[in-house]
Amino acid sequence: MLDSATAVPQSLGGSNTKVNLPTQRPAGSAYSTPTPDSPHKIPDVSVSGAASSDFKIIPDSELVFGPVSSTLDVDAFIQKQGGFLSHYSEFVDEKGTTLTGLEIVKQISYEYSVNPRLLLALLEYQSGWVTQNEISEKQQTYPMKLIDETRQGLYIQLSWAANQLNFGFYSWNVGAISSAQLTDGSDITFSPTLNAGTVAVQRLLALLKGSDGWLKSVSAEGVYATYVSFFGIPFDLSVEPLIPTGLTQPDMQLPFEKGDTWSFTSGPHSAWGDGAAWAALDFAPPSEIFGCYQTDIWEVAVADGLIVRSENGEVVLDLDGDGLEQTGWTVLFMHVEDRGRVSVGTRVRAGDRIGHPSCTGGYSTATHLHLARRYNGVWISADGSLPFVMDGWTSQGSGVEYNGYLVKGNKSIVAEDGIIDENQIKR
Repeated sequence: MLDSATAVPQSLGGSNTKVNLPTQRPAGSAYSTPTPDSPHKIPDVSVSGAASSDFKIIPDSELVFGPVSSTLDVDAFIQKQGGFLSHYSEFVDEKGTTLTGLEIVKQISYEYSVNPRLLLALLEYQSGWVTQNEISEKQQTYPMKLIDETRQGLYIQLSWAANQLNFGFYSWNVGAISSAQLTDGSDITFSPTLNAGTVAVQRLLALLKGSDGWLKSVSAEGVYATYVSFFGIPFDLSVEPLIPTGLTQPDMQLPFEKGDTWSFTSGPHSAWGDGAAWAALDFAPPSEIFGCYQTDIWEVAVADGLIVRSENGEVVLDLDGDGLEQTGWTVLFMHVEDRGRVSVGTRVRAGDRIGHPSCTGGYSTATHLHLARRYNGVWISADGSLPFVMDGWTSQGSGVEYNGYLVKGNKSIVAEDGIIDENQIKR
């Protein structure tokens, strides 16, 4: 089945940018614990053959929708700035759903798990949307300056940016990228001294600028200066370590009721869009019907916790119960039908009903459940050093996105699109 946990139907690579998102990685790779950032310093920007910069723009914890993100009142901040964003709205889907600029920033932050502070700083740096009222027609159409007629408006432009930030962040952490190409065709090599959050910002700006513009944008006079003017020095907000040494996953069960046999249809793949860590697994309910259909089969909570989000096909379970999905362990259930879906504020126990699998939310060609984990806003890979474990079944990847296994003792279940004997699983 085709599955993409993103509300943006378009491909996320720009027509004037070459963006090759890998479908393979070293087997067993996973998000690695960030190294604490060295003290922030005056930039050392140089050009030697390929452009490079070892200036750190943000700590890792300011890239993700993590603990300090919860301290920002996005609505109040945007309204206080009084710019074009504060009174903007647009249609975001074919159903005619309208979201304000405030709602768009918040929704993208939650869904992609990217810090709204960073999104706002980038939006202001690129087009002045946050503080300026007089915005040119071109800036209104392409607020991130990604010039592509198929990607117009704030919702799609900012979604593209969040997806690319995720790609840079998680790819750097698993050693999958070392360079990028600017819009003028020149290449940059990322300094090995950089942290993942800074690489993510540098790479995004590389997709939007030529050499001169890129060098300025990644210096102390670039996005960093805009960020400081809004929120203060980003490294003063740093949370270290973002992923504690020795972190373990709480006990979890499989997300369906006893007696029901589901199909394990997808191994580790991107949690949201196609740029995030391979944190998600997919399961399809028992049925003789293929494609998108309505089912009375229930998916259930994998652990005790509090429901902190339930909308647009998404349900987020907060395992520490503090009501914040930016802190501690959270689990995303995606493509949950509106009918019977658990409401926000409900405290559930492992095995309590969450809702029915469907094609609701994001893009899907078949009814199924898309399940993913986060810790402190970081998407946690479903395999590797901290694998997804439910009822003793441990996720293992093969190095190819969507492929993989669930292993328990000497038993193994293969991820396979469709219904075959080898991908059937029940509690």
